[in-house]
Amino acid sequence: MKSLFITSICMLFLSTATAQFIKEQSLGVQIGFGLSTPYNSTTSVVDDGFFAQGELIMKVKNWLELRPYAGVILTNSDGLDLDDNPTDEKATSKAFLMGGKLRLRAPIPYFAPYIEGGIGTSIGSFETVNRLGTIDKSGIIYHVPFSIGVELGKKGKVDIRLSYFFQPSVEQYAGAAAIGVEFPL
Repeated sequence: MKSLFITSICMLFLSTATAQFIKEQSLGVQIGFGLSTPYNSTTSVVDDGFFAQGELIMKVKNWLELRPYAGVILTNSDGLDLDDNPTDEKATSKAFLMGGKLRLRAPIPYFAPYIEGGIGTSIGSFETVNRLGTIDKSGIIYHVPFSIGVELGKKGKVDIRLSYFFQPSVEQYAGAAAIGVEFPL
């Protein structure tokens, strides 16, 4: 509950603190292939599903952006590892995601690589089964988002990314291979 309160305060501050240092605002929308895997897996287990996210993009500098976000990740286990062998290990997430990120990007037209990180909250149900045991949890947990990707186009309006949401309290990480577009506000 504490992480939800801190995330909400940070998002409120970021959305109202646009007076002097925010140069431009836009809306980013991403959709992609959702993934989740347990931390301590003995096999190559990756459960798949769906990912969608929206971000308020606030440009501070040409190379620095603040990004409050909200999204959803839905993954399910098919009982197989990456080699199609049966396995009992799994990591499933059915969660609403929200939080704030900071993006550092190379200010290069047409092909601008970036890295981003932050803090957020996941609200939903999570199940992790690995060699150390089973964690079956519903409710609110914190996560640490981390993404790498590239912005394409003269003004970087198309985004191709790998996003990860590290969820230590359920010993799994969820992620996505996603593509997104940016719309000016």
